[in-house]
Amino acid sequence: MSQNPPDLRPDLARAQLSETRREGQPTIGMVSLGCPKALVDSERILTRLRAEGYGISPDYSGADAVIVNTCGFLDSAKAESLDAIGEALAENGKVIVTGCLGAEPDYIREHHPRILAVTGPHQYQQVLDAVHAVVPPSPDPFIDLLPASGVSLTPRHYSYLKISEGCNHKCKFCIIPDMRGRLASRPHKAVLREAEKLVENGVQELLVISQDTSAYGTDWPNDVRRGLTEQPITTLARDLGSLGAWVRLHYVYPYPSVREIIPLMSEGLILPYLDIPFQHAHPETLKRMARPAHAERTLDRINEWRELCPDITLRSTFIVGYPGESEAEFQTLLDWMDEAQLDRVGCFKYENVAGARSNALPDHVPEALKQERWERFMEKAQAISEAKLAAKVGQRMDVIIDDIDEDGIATCRTKADAPEIDGNLFIDEGTEALEVGQIVSVEVDEAGEYDLWGRL
Repeated sequence: MSQNPPDLRPDLARAQLSETRREGQPTIGMVSLGCPKALVDSERILTRLRAEGYGISPDYSGADAVIVNTCGFLDSAKAESLDAIGEALAENGKVIVTGCLGAEPDYIREHHPRILAVTGPHQYQQVLDAVHAVVPPSPDPFIDLLPASGVSLTPRHYSYLKISEGCNHKCKFCIIPDMRGRLASRPHKAVLREAEKLVENGVQELLVISQDTSAYGTDWPNDVRRGLTEQPITTLARDLGSLGAWVRLHYVYPYPSVREIIPLMSEGLILPYLDIPFQHAHPETLKRMARPAHAERTLDRINEWRELCPDITLRSTFIVGYPGESEAEFQTLLDWMDEAQLDRVGCFKYENVAGARSNALPDHVPEALKQERWERFMEKAQAISEAKLAAKVGQRMDVIIDDIDEDGIATCRTKADAPEIDGNLFIDEGTEALEVGQIVSVEVDEAGEYDLWGRL
């Protein structure tokens, strides 16, 4: 699991705090690892600390203590988290650990016994209690005012909007339900209120995230859901779309109810973009994963979505080398890719995860074969991406500007591109009057394997 945004470290965190540290103000640093959902947790922790008068340090040396928000989904992510904890200990010495790996405190202390405290994922109050014990608060009520938009670790023009915690799925390769619990959807009004504040403060793009976005609201009591004429996620998407910002949906399971959302894309209320974790295509592989095994029906749904919204962009992630995956099963996945023609694709080689039921499955695939299949899969995905991007040359489209470097080259994203995980569109001429966060219209004049180039 890669960091998101990549390399989000105390010395690179882009917290929206412009004031200088006042005399005597306690200051906390933050290292945020893992997925966007963990990033939102980091933002909430920092926002609450800021409300108590703490300053946010952009480096180790200026922090009275450092919080490391960890990822524990894969063994490689655990190793990255342990490395980050070790670095924080070496550079600062006072370290509080939270996040998904925090669900295994003994494992962390075995490697780093000098840490001051460990809490699990989204345990905000426990993190605050640990900070209070190490660095007591010392607020100045005349100076320490909470920014209306809270603390953000993303650029000002986009923000992640977490709509629920946990997951009710029991995929054998995943331990997220064990770490984060069952589905717990936030109230509709609370999500909408947060989104309204973000847009009021200049956010141009809302990235909706959860473990299972399609299931939003399905855990609400019957008396709350009684009388609803559509799925809660559809109502939420419509209301978010009325705010005037780009709205992008992540982690959408391909339930039949997703069909309700597609017309909102055709109407321009939300972006024509779905991030769907298909994971595989062979029925037997999906069965061993304990996931819905209806690949053919999924193709039918993809075709239906494209009929309803021809401009829709579909992104997904897959796992190759899952225990028991035969060459025939892998070939089925490649053939399915030819039919599905997904726009954006990521792929992981299967890893054992401590506590996952898939560890006990027979016939684990050798590492060399996993690598060989990953390379074949990515070659297929790359060819599809290259062809789809080539077809966009000559088209005119809106893009959002993420960065303008010292040479005047603007790094942008189309409606088909999520930050950090998809491609970019670059503008290398006439950018003098452009600003980060601006949405402009460009004509695509060149395409590569994953990126586009265009002109105003």
